[in-house]
Amino acid sequence: MAKRKYKDSTAISNGTNVLFHIILIAVAVMCVFPLLYVVSISVSTKESIQRHGYQLIPSEFTLAAYKTLLSGGTSIIRNFLNSVAVTVIGTICGLGVITTYAYAMSRNDFAYRKFFNTVAFIPMLFSGGMVANYIVMIRFLGLRDNPLALLLPLMFNTFYLVVMRTFFQTSVPFSLIEAAMIDGASEFSIFFKIVLPISLPGIATIGLFLTLAYWNDWFNAMMYLETNSEWTTLQYLLIQVQKTIENVVLKGSQMGSAAKDVMKDLPSDGIRMAIVVITTLPIALSYPFFQRYFVQGLTLGAVKE
Repeated sequence: MAKRKYKDSTAISNGTNVLFHIILIAVAVMCVFPLLYVVSISVSTKESIQRHGYQLIPSEFTLAAYKTLLSGGTSIIRNFLNSVAVTVIGTICGLGVITTYAYAMSRNDFAYRKFFNTVAFIPMLFSGGMVANYIVMIRFLGLRDNPLALLLPLMFNTFYLVVMRTFFQTSVPFSLIEAAMIDGASEFSIFFKIVLPISLPGIATIGLFLTLAYWNDWFNAMMYLETNSEWTTLQYLLIQVQKTIENVVLKGSQMGSAAKDVMKDLPSDGIRMAIVVITTLPIALSYPFFQRYFVQGLTLGAVKE
């Protein structure tokens, strides 16, 4: 009788697994499908979009949208390198600030733990606002048209701090730290040689969040950089291109015949979708490198021996 119940429970478990697999596959298709549409529109001609609408498989293939965006030549390459540099440097610096701060907050023997916890949570509850941030960055720090204006605003985030602190508390045994202290290890040795190597899942999770934040940021470039600054990022440049296209389309009725012909050949929908592809592709390609540690970072804290 017990054997029969065991078989029934196994069948139920297998059926549940199949159901969950079907649901997850359906969700994955729903996530990928819009991206395929975006890629298809970006390589479709303007005429085919007007005749047939948006299609998953383009009836007329063209790279005109990408050629229009890349017509800036060295300018867009420089902006792309600026975005890469800001993302890499900002992620590394942000990880340094957040991990060291979170590690101190995770130690119960840290004398000023409550004070620094309060200081960290103040920005989450209260904000000085855009005007106050601008005055601090421009008047007090003098970071007008400076790459540091792109790095500093996103370097610290209270939510990331809480995630990292919780990870240290749940996944780094304090007995291991005490054993290292007894062996004579310094605080720096404990942190860099013991704590960080076993905290790679949490670090990768926060690193992915920081990478997304820095790569997608264009607002700080608009706020603190000059119009034709050499530090302009790719995202802000593409935002400017999109606004220019929208203005051209909006004022099309007021233009002459020659300008109307140019506007007629301008693949406005394709350019918008090409902008999405260009800004999304680097992150999509980098995600597999974070995936293994990212999943561990999200689930490790929930597993308790």
